[in-house]
Amino acid sequence: MNVKQKLTILSFLQFFIWGSWLISTGGYLFSLGFKGIEIGSVFSTLGIASLIMPALLGIVADRWMNAEKVLGICHLAGAVALVFAAFVKDPAIMFWVMLFNSMAYMPTISLNNTVSYKILGQSGFDIVTVFPPIRIWGTIGFICAMWFVDLTGFSKSNIQFFVAAAAAIAMGFYSFTLPACPPLNTNKKDTLISSLGLDAFVLFKRQKMVVFFTFSMLLGAALQITNTFGGSFLSDFKTEYEDSFMVKHPLMVLSLSQISETLFILTIPFFLKRFGIKIVMLFSMLAWVLRFGFFAIGDPDSNSIFLILSMIVYGMAFDFFNISGSLFLEKETPSVIRASAQGLFMMVTNGLGAILGGIGSGYVVDYFTNEDGMKNWPFIWFVFAGYALVLAIFFPLIFKYRHYKEEELPSIVNH
Repeated sequence: MNVKQKLTILSFLQFFIWGSWLISTGGYLFSLGFKGIEIGSVFSTLGIASLIMPALLGIVADRWMNAEKVLGICHLAGAVALVFAAFVKDPAIMFWVMLFNSMAYMPTISLNNTVSYKILGQSGFDIVTVFPPIRIWGTIGFICAMWFVDLTGFSKSNIQFFVAAAAAIAMGFYSFTLPACPPLNTNKKDTLISSLGLDAFVLFKRQKMVVFFTFSMLLGAALQITNTFGGSFLSDFKTEYEDSFMVKHPLMVLSLSQISETLFILTIPFFLKRFGIKIVMLFSMLAWVLRFGFFAIGDPDSNSIFLILSMIVYGMAFDFFNISGSLFLEKETPSVIRASAQGLFMMVTNGLGAILGGIGSGYVVDYFTNEDGMKNWPFIWFVFAGYALVLAIFFPLIFKYRHYKEEELPSIVNH
């Protein structure tokens, strides 16, 4: 098995774990009687954990332990938490169990990138060109997991957590079989800040990086909104469209978003090299406006086309800030702090962003929910669309960035 095949399997398993529960858990928790803010709090654990763990374990991978070993240990720990989550029905306890799971899982997203980048680099591959097709299989894994738990009916029960745990165990042991990704040798005379890996924060001395990370956080909030309530939104149409395929299989419909994601990943090298990160991220913000706006005016009947369009634009909304942002940092940061920089990116997007999106969206949903539990979804989605539109207006005015032509891209780190 060659290097690219090994990393393809790694990417597939990484996101199969997440796809087994991420989109379906909101609806499952609603069935247990959880309120919107309680569900938002559970999902905010993704953000809380991401504030610390990705950067912390990125430091470990940069300086003390092989990255592939850190990756494997995290997934085995996450499997234990997912098994416990299957038996929890109390909101407070679920919060703490999922916090532990998030502390184990969230750093693995950036660690997966770090491992892939290191192995590809050691093998002499062009990372910007080769990595996106490999990353596609992560999205395919996410889709396969969604379809599996939907078609089996596991999405409506706690079995989804057992599925995720089994995949996490497989991922954990598989990680140990990968080529070694040892930490870089560091100078014994390094300062305390450098020894702790906090030198990645020197990126904030550059204004464009401050703006980049700030808007990455705000876009991370948009992603958390759709993860938390996308499935619940489609399921709520059951009172009017009980026999609709979209209502009976909401996860399969939502998986169109991930299918779109696989297609847009392939376009990243073209858009990033031709237009640069500024325009690419602006495209992402405008896509989020459409994602939420189409949800607001769509339904499973005469306006079903808008729901389909919402799934299609999701690929651009997600990939053009998440994957492109990661590749941007790979080119913008020195090799000695790249793992830490990737962890920092995860901290602001899936950390601060997830907290903002999870808790904030929970309040919005509860605000537009009447005493009978009926939610005014059009108003909810229009609020979120307005939020994304504000970002799209201010970002190009604030983010100052010189785009380099394709032939200049390899030297961008020197600027």
